[in-house]
Amino acid sequence: MLFSPLPLAGGVGGGPVTWLIEQGIAETRALLVEGDQVLAAKVMWPGELAAGTRITGKLTAKLKGTRRGVALLEGGTEALVDHLPPQVTEGQSLDLAITRAALAERGRLKRAQARVASADAPLPLAALPEGRTLRRFPAGLWEEVWHAASSASLDFPGGEILVSVTPAMTVIDIDGVGTGREVALAAVPAIARALMWFDLGGNIGIDFPTLQTKEDRRAVDAALAEALAGWPHEATAMNGFGFVQLIARLTGPSLLHRFAVSRLGMAARMALRRAELAAGDGSGRVLELRVHPALRAKLKPDWLDELTRRTGREVRIVTDPGLAIEAANAQLVLA
Repeated sequence: MLFSPLPLAGGVGGGPVTWLIEQGIAETRALLVEGDQVLAAKVMWPGELAAGTRITGKLTAKLKGTRRGVALLEGGTEALVDHLPPQVTEGQSLDLAITRAALAERGRLKRAQARVASADAPLPLAALPEGRTLRRFPAGLWEEVWHAASSASLDFPGGEILVSVTPAMTVIDIDGVGTGREVALAAVPAIARALMWFDLGGNIGIDFPTLQTKEDRRAVDAALAEALAGWPHEATAMNGFGFVQLIARLTGPSLLHRFAVSRLGMAARMALRRAELAAGDGSGRVLELRVHPALRAKLKPDWLDELTRRTGREVRIVTDPGLAIEAANAQLVLA
């Protein structure tokens, strides 16, 4: 999803709206905060061809009857190229701008998308915004977003939204107590928060409770439009079955997408973050990181070397099958 400096209408935290950046091990995190409230979140992993990246590629195929083709990029991966100039031929080297990162899905990989970069066309916005880099986010902010994304759910007064990622679209389901209108209206702020916290884009379907009257449906449409003011998107009116579709620019994997296809990878990076935090508490010489056995294989040697470098302590990995994948913990011990 494209960066917007003011993603939603109206603030909630009572302070300046600022992007904070945290350079983690194998992961860069960004939070848009206002006071002590998180408005939006983004994640980038090293090696990803993010939106906005300039790269050279050789056109290997032009798709007949279209202005699209396939280019072989410098790193050996492929990208789909749109809006090809008519004079471009196969085998030609092109200066490209990535418009959407590659997306891993179960059993397949969607190629990155790109277009020919030219002096008269603006570059795609970067996947990560500019902001203030911190050693650590304020306590609890990243944890709140991470756990919500891990469960793919957010609570609202009297109910809960559940968010499911599919190859075709992201679907938001709503469950709550009260009349259909009450539940639908109460869910709107949580839906707006989920879109920004989880960095969602593309096709998004919202399954509201079925509302019998046009007046009720219009009221929910109006509330949703107000909550999403400032977030670039298009929306359909609610149909008779309570369904609303949103379309927003997609530039890379959302947090939910990363959990869906690489839950172990997300958990491993969180385990390293917890270990870094634990290294600042106590006087032990050894940093002991306790993880589920399935997580041990995801902790790459260079990641652990970086953890040692950052903390200045020997790192010991202990496996515990009784731990949940997401429940890694760390502590300092004497030896």
